[in-house]
Amino acid sequence: MFTSFSRRWQAISLFGWSFGILSSLALPALSGQTEVMTPKTRLGDTAALNIKVNNPQNPPLVKFGKKTYPVFSLGENIYRVLIPSTPLEKPGVRNVQVTADGSTEAVPITFSDRKFRVQRINLPPGKSGVQATAYELRQVAKLKALVTPKQHWTGQFVNPSKAATSTPFGVKRYYNGVFANDYYHRGLDYAGAEGSPVTAPAPGRVVMVGYVKDGFRVHGNAIGLDHGQGVVSIFMHLSKINVKEGAMVKTGDLIGAIGTTGASTGPHLHWGLFVNGVGVEPAQWLSQSFN
Repeated sequence: MFTSFSRRWQAISLFGWSFGILSSLALPALSGQTEVMTPKTRLGDTAALNIKVNNPQNPPLVKFGKKTYPVFSLGENIYRVLIPSTPLEKPGVRNVQVTADGSTEAVPITFSDRKFRVQRINLPPGKSGVQATAYELRQVAKLKALVTPKQHWTGQFVNPSKAATSTPFGVKRYYNGVFANDYYHRGLDYAGAEGSPVTAPAPGRVVMVGYVKDGFRVHGNAIGLDHGQGVVSIFMHLSKINVKEGAMVKTGDLIGAIGTTGASTGPHLHWGLFVNGVGVEPAQWLSQSFN
């Protein structure tokens, strides 16, 4: 379970929101029954709420705008919900609507601003203008939308490669001189040598295996892991895949090797992390526990 924070927020790859400084006031929501468990969240981060209910037979309902977020029991009448954010959004307070035990209240989550780099990518002949296939897009969309009830991970995630990170999360890009609107780098890149090992950052089930030969033109040889409860990972541009769909893997298990397949300018691993369908900052999950 999360470490509890009793203070409240005050406003302050080729293919993402959080804000805040805490004050000493108690968090007001549903008579103190809802807590924001993630301090110092920034744009691109994942926010987490713990909601205590009196009647566990009726799970809380959590909404923001038209979107309803899945909630999962932590036991002892406590539910958790994960709220993702993106670099494309504006910083500030998001009032999330929480309904529990017959009452509804707006719970403020503050997402602070952050700066994202701009990068210029020149794809070599043969990879410039590569278009994803319909099959590839369907498979990746299914992966991102996956929400299964069992939480497979415990504690912090670990780096899937020992290589140094190259491109950070959230980078905006020009491709061959053309700015990519509504784009941000949805993951971390690791600049490893061709054939370097790629390992599971957390336990999960292999739910997607895609090969260039089968139509994964942009993602390259790729693996999708379901960590449970709307949290999934994708590993792209692999030279080798060592797992099959349906297999369960543990943290540190070998799943593949770094390559440069798909829309890639050189050998590297792209690790993308998605929460409830949104590409979020993996580094937060490497440094913070979402138990």
